[in-house]
Amino acid sequence: MNDQAPAADQAPQTDEAHANGGLAVVAALAAHGVDTVFGIPGTHNLEFYRHLGRFGIRAITPRHEQGAGYAADGYHVVSGRPGVVLTTSGPGLTNVITAAATAYAESRPMLILSPGVPTGLERADVGMLHETKDSSGALSHLLVAAHRTRTAEGAAQAVADAFALFAGSRPGPVHIEVPLDVLEGGWHGTTAAPWPPRSRPLDEDAVDTAAEALAGSVHPLIIAGGGARGASAQITALAEALDAPVATTANGKGILDETHPLALGANVRWPSVQQASRDADVLLVVGTEIADSDLWGGLIGVQEQSGADDSSQTVIRCDIDPDQLHKNLRGDVLVLGDAHSFTDGLLARLGSRTGVGTGSGADSRIPAGSRENGADRAAALRREVAREFDATQIGARVTALVQEAAGHDVIVSGDSSRVTYDGSVHALVARTPDQLLYMPGYATLGYGIPAAIGGRLAAPDRPVVCIVGDGAAMFAIQEIVTAVELALPIPFVIVDNGGYEEIEHQMVERGISPFAVRLHRPDFALLGESMGARGSTVGLTDLDEHLPDAIRAALAADRPTVVHVRVDA
Repeated sequence: MNDQAPAADQAPQTDEAHANGGLAVVAALAAHGVDTVFGIPGTHNLEFYRHLGRFGIRAITPRHEQGAGYAADGYHVVSGRPGVVLTTSGPGLTNVITAAATAYAESRPMLILSPGVPTGLERADVGMLHETKDSSGALSHLLVAAHRTRTAEGAAQAVADAFALFAGSRPGPVHIEVPLDVLEGGWHGTTAAPWPPRSRPLDEDAVDTAAEALAGSVHPLIIAGGGARGASAQITALAEALDAPVATTANGKGILDETHPLALGANVRWPSVQQASRDADVLLVVGTEIADSDLWGGLIGVQEQSGADDSSQTVIRCDIDPDQLHKNLRGDVLVLGDAHSFTDGLLARLGSRTGVGTGSGADSRIPAGSRENGADRAAALRREVAREFDATQIGARVTALVQEAAGHDVIVSGDSSRVTYDGSVHALVARTPDQLLYMPGYATLGYGIPAAIGGRLAAPDRPVVCIVGDGAAMFAIQEIVTAVELALPIPFVIVDNGGYEEIEHQMVERGISPFAVRLHRPDFALLGESMGARGSTVGLTDLDEHLPDAIRAALAADRPTVVHVRVDA
């Protein structure tokens, strides 16, 4: 297909006349291990595309640049590698801004490359095709960084700088604008060498203090967020060493296998878990800002505004971003650094302390028998969460049935749909931290369908299922064509409740007569078939009987399937 890179013996050769800025950028991407880019070819970005085949880089062509950004994000969550997006100038770039802002809100690496007006025509307003007043200036206020380069060498170095930032700082989206004269002009330099990850030295005294507090704790609790996804093994070992339950945010889901006896799941929003965080004598918070988008108006830990005695709890916080260390909860012990290094440091110290990890209170500083059994605490909390979470509502039911059919390692792509935030976030039993593609902070509609495509491309041997509402589906329904073109056997489960039901409920709560929220929808199964996908319809009354079969058939197919779940019927 035309989105696949040519075989090595068929790769186009770049002659000396085309050793240009595009080559400098693509060579730098290849040097940093990029094998897939997402974007749409346009008049001004063709010199990027000219060189992709030479380096074996696969080009995926979604039907909208916003879809390219969401697909790149899904690719990152599953692969662990930064998503890369190529856009053309003007509208191509502005189309991807929402996806880039999503990556910013969720602290995920994304590299966006675009052409720009030629050098000397900045803000000239001469009426060029796709002319934009100040692309990099605008994006610099929305993203982690935005650069307008001046030379081909500078463009290659900007790519290297972006990957260094991703590896050594709080990740997020970076935009590199290459002026048209630089993109098409000559380049005779060398590719910027990959930068080794910059490891921030830990404050060893702070790690000592954290280990001391944890070793002496009676009922510790761990809260892990998206910034700890790369330290899953260490968080697991730490939980076992401390016999401490672990709750995660939505972005941290699966850091601890949710079948583990100490796992509380991605359930920090529920009152029982929030109360447990206040009851803990030592609260360890790793890689999360514990934001309201996760807490739904609640609070984690003993807060000053609660009127409680702050001295009753020690809060340990670790984050790679210093601005996060006190955010939404003041810490007592602050460790600036990445979660992997910090938890390794804790494990090294705790491993030498007698009794830690036994759950029996054998540490000499803890009275015998006073350390609470972590598995028992976690089991009691899971029972409380089960009372707070309605597992019979449609999002939870659909998610459970999908996992039953697809297997324990299924990757579920969600959206800012009620079926996701009230369903999949809690009902999916994640074994690893790459099983939920979701963006709770920015809460953008249209994410789920293209993110599923990116996830499947990153893990072609794993089942990937998209579960979205009808409102969210219509934001990105065109990307089903992309999945057809790529022959990806993704079931796109569209749960159709007739419009924006959650917003309708909010209107009613405010005394507003429902208005502009009941929508006309297509027959999604037929729409899928018209795009070349398979289509099937499942009613609410036969959901348990027919949805698992529909999912199994879809995963075994040679193309995607649109599964229309008619809730409103």
